[in-house]
Amino acid sequence: MKLQPTLVRILTCLAATTLAAAIPNPASAGTSNSLMDISSDGSLLACSNRDSGTVTFVDLAKNKVLREVEVGHHPEGVSFIGQSHEIAVAVYDDDSVVFVDGDSGKSRATVSVFDEPYGIVSTNDGSRIYVTLEYPGQVVEINPQTAEITRTFPAGAFPRGIAISPDDSQLLICEYLTATIRAIDRSSGKLVDEWPGSSTDNLARQLVIHPKRAKAYVTFIRSKVTAHQGAGSIFPYVGVADLVKSEDSRRKRMPLDSVFGTRVTANPWEAAISPDGRQLYIVFSGTDDVFVCDTIDDDYRELKLAKYITTGHNPRAVRVSPDGSRFFVYNALDFEVVVFDAKSLRQIDRISVTKNPLSPEIHEGKILFYTALPPMTSQRWISCSSCHPDGQPDGRTWHNPEGLRQTPPLHGLAFTHPQHWSADRDETQDFEHTIRGPLMGGRGLHQGRLNKPLGATNRGLSKSLDALAAYTNSHTFTLSPYAKGGLSPAAERGRQLFLSKQTKCAECHSGPFFTDSQSGKPSVRHDVGTGTADDSETMGPAYDTPMLLGLYRSAPYLHHGKAETLRDVLTTQNSGDKHGVTSHLSAGEVDDLVAFLKSLPFEQPEPLARDAGIVKIAN
Repeated sequence: MKLQPTLVRILTCLAATTLAAAIPNPASAGTSNSLMDISSDGSLLACSNRDSGTVTFVDLAKNKVLREVEVGHHPEGVSFIGQSHEIAVAVYDDDSVVFVDGDSGKSRATVSVFDEPYGIVSTNDGSRIYVTLEYPGQVVEINPQTAEITRTFPAGAFPRGIAISPDDSQLLICEYLTATIRAIDRSSGKLVDEWPGSSTDNLARQLVIHPKRAKAYVTFIRSKVTAHQGAGSIFPYVGVADLVKSEDSRRKRMPLDSVFGTRVTANPWEAAISPDGRQLYIVFSGTDDVFVCDTIDDDYRELKLAKYITTGHNPRAVRVSPDGSRFFVYNALDFEVVVFDAKSLRQIDRISVTKNPLSPEIHEGKILFYTALPPMTSQRWISCSSCHPDGQPDGRTWHNPEGLRQTPPLHGLAFTHPQHWSADRDETQDFEHTIRGPLMGGRGLHQGRLNKPLGATNRGLSKSLDALAAYTNSHTFTLSPYAKGGLSPAAERGRQLFLSKQTKCAECHSGPFFTDSQSGKPSVRHDVGTGTADDSETMGPAYDTPMLLGLYRSAPYLHHGKAETLRDVLTTQNSGDKHGVTSHLSAGEVDDLVAFLKSLPFEQPEPLARDAGIVKIAN
C-alpha cells in the first residue's frame, strides 16, 4: 500500500524529532567528514593541510594559529573526538589514522589501516571513531582510547564521505565515483539502506545530515560522458536524500550552475549546515565561490539558493561555528582559512594556516589545473581537475571525438610520454590545444601561434603553460597495499608469468613503469586487438602502452573501459592473445597474474628509472 504524502510527512517529522531529541550536545564536533573541524566548545579549529602534510590548530577566540603538527603524506579528513580537544586525522597516502592532542600538539598514537583513509567522524561520547577506506571500500571502527581497530564494515566502492546520525545509531557513507549514499547500522555493521545516484553522478567527497530533520545533503558533479564540450559535460549538483523510508522518490538532485544569472559554478567540494539547520553552505573549488542556501522544509524544493560569496583559490572545506554566528572556508591553494560573519556574510579575518610548501612554478600550475575560470575556460564549466582531481582518474570512459577513452591516472606522467591512449600529445604543453578547444573553450595560456601536437615543441612559449605542465607532471606513487610486506607467494608466481617469454607481457610493459613509452624516445603504439570493439573509434587500432602502476584501484581498464576487472583484461577482453598470450593459462595462473598486477608498484619506480637512465621530461 502506498503511503499518502501527509502520512509520509508526519513520519518524517516524528523521525526528525526523535533524532534531534537524542543529541546530547547540539554542538557536537565531528558529525560529518571534512578537511576542517571545530571542537564542541567552539574554541579550536583543526585544519588538515594536504600539501604540507600537517594539521593546524587555530584559537577561534583570537583567530590565531596555536600550532602546526606534522602527521604524514596527504592528510584529508580530520575530526575532534567527542567533546575533547583531541583529533583523529586520516592520512591518505600513509594509510594511517593519527591521534593528536590539540592543546599540547603531541601525537599520541597512530593506527595503520589497509589503504586510502579519507573521511572520519566521531560518536558524541568519543568512544568510537569511523573512517572510510576509499580502497578497498570499507569503514573501520577504531577505539580512540586503545588506538585499535575494533570492527570493519563493507561500504560499497570507493567510499569517501561519512556522517553519523545525531543519535549515533547509523553511519551514512557516499561513494566517490557514483554519489550513491548507503546507511550502515552501527550496532550490527550491516548495510540497511541505500540512495542510488544517477548514472552520471561523480566525485562525491562528503555529505552532511540535517540536525533536526531526516535529510542528508551530498555535493557532486554530473559527468556526462557523451558530451564533447565543457558546457554540456560537467555540471555541479547537490543531492538531497530523505532518510525516512517511503514509496515516493527518496532522493532529489538540484543543479547548482547558473542559479545566479550568468554566474556558472564548478566542482563543488564540501558542504556544511548551520547548527539550527536553516543554512547550507557549499564551496566550489573550480570557481572559488561559496553558496549560502536556505533550507526549506517542504519535501519538494528543499533548498533556496540565497547568496554567493567569492573567496580565494581552490576552496575545499567549510565549517560553521557551534553557535552559528561564523563560518570558515579553507582556501587550499592560498593556505589560509577565511572567517565570515554568518549574518552579514562579510569577511572577518584571514588566517594563514601553513607556509606554501610548493615551488612558485608548481603552485601556479596547480592553481591553473584546478580553476574553471579564464583563461583556462570561457564559461566556467570545467577544469582539468574535473576529471583528474589530485592526479587520480574519475572512473569514467568518455565518448571523445576520436572514440571511447577511459580516464587514466597522472602518476608517473613525467616518465611515460607520449600522452593519451592515441599518443597524440608528446608533451603536456600540447594540452594548450585542449584549453583552446571545444572541451574547455578558454583563450589559453599562450597568446600567439601554437605548434601542432607532435610537431615542434610548445615548451617555453608561455611561463604559465610550462607551470601547468610542471604540476601535471609532478604526481608520484604510493606503494600498493597488496605489497606492504613484499610480494605474496601468489604475486611472486604471477611475476614470473608476467616476465616469461610464454606470456610476452613484459615485451611492451617493461621497465620500472611497466611501459615502453618513454620521454625523449619515439612513440611506440601497439594493436592489441581492442580497436574494433568500439564502432566510434577513429584513431585506432594501435594505442600507446599504459603504465601498470596503481592498477589495483584504477578500473575500468583498456582504452575503451570495457574491461571491468583485471581478470577481464587477461581473458574476456583478450581475444586472439594479442594482448599477451594468456588463453592457455589455468584459472590459478590467471589468479597469480592478477595478484602480481594488483601488487604494482611494490617498489618506488623513480630511483629505478634513474638507475636505468630513463629520462624525466623537462618542463
